[in-house]
Amino acid sequence: MPGPGSYTGEDVLEINCHGGPAVVQTVLERVLELGARAAERGEFTLRAFLNDRLDLSQAESVAELIAAPAEGGLRFAGQKLSGAFGRHVFALKEKLLQIKADLSADLDFPEDHLEPLSPQALLVGLQEVELPLKRLLDNFSRYNCLREGALVVLAGRVNAGKSSLLNCLLGRSRAIVTPVPGTTRDYLEEAVNLRGLPVRLVDTAGLREAGDQVEQAGLDQGQELIQAADLVCLTLDVSEPLQAEILRRATEIGPEKVLLVHNKWDLMPVELNETDLSPPGFDSVLVSAKTGRGLDDLIEGIRQKIIGNKAEPGSDELVPNLRQREKTRSALQALKECEQALAQGVGFDALTVYLDEAASSLSEITGEITSDDVLEQIFSRFCIGK
Repeated sequence: MPGPGSYTGEDVLEINCHGGPAVVQTVLERVLELGARAAERGEFTLRAFLNDRLDLSQAESVAELIAAPAEGGLRFAGQKLSGAFGRHVFALKEKLLQIKADLSADLDFPEDHLEPLSPQALLVGLQEVELPLKRLLDNFSRYNCLREGALVVLAGRVNAGKSSLLNCLLGRSRAIVTPVPGTTRDYLEEAVNLRGLPVRLVDTAGLREAGDQVEQAGLDQGQELIQAADLVCLTLDVSEPLQAEILRRATEIGPEKVLLVHNKWDLMPVELNETDLSPPGFDSVLVSAKTGRGLDDLIEGIRQKIIGNKAEPGSDELVPNLRQREKTRSALQALKECEQALAQGVGFDALTVYLDEAASSLSEITGEITSDDVLEQIFSRFCIGK
């Protein structure tokens, strides 16, 4: 495949052979004997970037596409790979440079009697860039869980049925379940796709006084996971009275991060609903891990707590990754500081510093400005052969 039309922009030779391990290994060894070398991580995509076949946001999307745990992540990565994200950021940067040019024209060519840029017009121009940047940050907050996955922790008293819930959500027997309280002393973690929401589902040791150092270590791990979780499914035995300790823990964690899961619905003596069982301010669901009753409500409850009532992301939604989010934040902060300086009556010549800072941050997203250290950090995450 002759350059510059290849993936890397260079001349590329591709060898197709039967896929048996011995055949592939023999061909690879022969190629290396003839002078080739094994590629570094992400080297082909790095070469594509250096040869202007891809901007940096497109290059990053290759790794995001490969690592996507669910369809949402595929869509977001595909939008970047198409160049839509890079073009959007580039257009915002060009808008900033145009504003700077207008300011500079007022300062450098006053004798030309150009209509000066008013503070009101400058403010409008800044806000025309700020709003799309805020939208990108909002999209990260709303939809990053669809790309990276969410950490959901099953917590609660011993013998509340957390391990049974884990097995129920996974659709297979992963955790050991016995009538003996405290069967789970360590935590178990499994990946599961809940209707398009990728989740790291963690079953933790039951909350109680530790009997030994091993059990205490398990409880400490569980507490750390609760702190890091996107959502804590606080599991309760519906056949028992709601305990003050559980309410205290739920309040400490916070209603926005807690879903009360009333398990063992099959043992409930009378027919009740969630509102009859839960304190005000807390979302809750009724479920039976034994029979599967209420499982759909639990899955939907988890999705609602993490994604909320927001609309599903559109096919053209642009969602930055963590590095791009930080650069977007930096650009937005520079523009806010520019607005503050403008309100304080700072001269136009000093305001261009803030515009340059914001434009530089946006240029780092697309790779127009970047350092070797940043490139090494990005491409070291790639798998070999990409």
